[in-house]
Amino acid sequence: MTAVGTQAGQPDLADRILGGWVGRIAGNMLGKPVEQGEVWTRERIDRYLRQTDALPLTDYLPEPLTESEGLDLRPEWRACVRGRIHGSCRDDDIDYAILGLDLLETHGFGFSTEQVGDLWLLRLPYLQTFTAERAAYRNLANGLKPPLTATYDNPYQEWIGALIRADVHGWTSPGAPRRAAALVRRDAVLSHTGNGVYGAMWAAALIAAAFTAPTVRHAVDEALTVIPASSRLARTVRRVASLHETGLPWEDTLDTLTEETAGLGWIHVVSNAAVLTAGLLHGDGDFTRTIALTVRGGLDTDSNGATAGSVAGVLTGASAIPGHWKDPLQDTVRSAVFGFDGVRISELAERTLRLAQAEGPAS
Repeated sequence: MTAVGTQAGQPDLADRILGGWVGRIAGNMLGKPVEQGEVWTRERIDRYLRQTDALPLTDYLPEPLTESEGLDLRPEWRACVRGRIHGSCRDDDIDYAILGLDLLETHGFGFSTEQVGDLWLLRLPYLQTFTAERAAYRNLANGLKPPLTATYDNPYQEWIGALIRADVHGWTSPGAPRRAAALVRRDAVLSHTGNGVYGAMWAAALIAAAFTAPTVRHAVDEALTVIPASSRLARTVRRVASLHETGLPWEDTLDTLTEETAGLGWIHVVSNAAVLTAGLLHGDGDFTRTIALTVRGGLDTDSNGATAGSVAGVLTGASAIPGHWKDPLQDTVRSAVFGFDGVRISELAERTLRLAQAEGPAS
């Protein structure tokens, strides 16, 4: 594993890992009320924010002004908006981070794809899985083995599900993006193929690179080296980076990418990677700006907000995340993963730190 040094004034490893956990949960909570991409378009999200006097977005979403507007929000919105947050809401984007931690604690870094599936059946309720994960879970329950679990009767193989399972492999591979990508690939192939797997590898590498990268752009570039350069995912991420280099505004960048990814759907990994990359690059390492722009970008808002928050939290460290994002979480996680509901965020971070400091396999 690449060593992670601490320069004067820089967050240490423990603070960065805690930043990743806090950032993931805060970003997820920010995006959760508007998580329905065909209803909550980028334009509608900004209209909602203007109506509630919340632009620029610098805090959790405000309550809706009218009952009718609230009907289109996710049903969980009442526990995810400003003034109503008392600990995190349960969400699959957080459940899979917890499950990944349990996987590494139970089986170590040499885990197999089959062991990932076994842990799902043991720890994760079927009705808390969705799209590709639900298809793979059903296939597991019916006796299929990987890689058939990912391909049989599964039209969601290139959606975002594997990407949201990537964080723990990045957090436990600080400064070692290739190692992170190799670890998460064994997890991702249980339910995904092609760009779906590449998305997970890219996200894990991105988070691992954020521990040592001098800027978020360096982390994005380093993460691209772990996936095929000719893949649509890699081409899309490079496209966002090139548009950013030209100085094109964030709004115009997303307009361009919306046209270029038309037809993929709001949960496809490629279109969401475009929104996520734009949020990261235009956020430029600022935690609040990064998660706000990413969520305002629409599509799978809670998943994108979670990953953006994880990257930004690792870059800044937990101590630099503003209190209005951290304090309402009350250091508490709600989770559907058996045995973890009510666990402390700080405890999850401490357990992750122990794994990150353990001797793992070579990259």
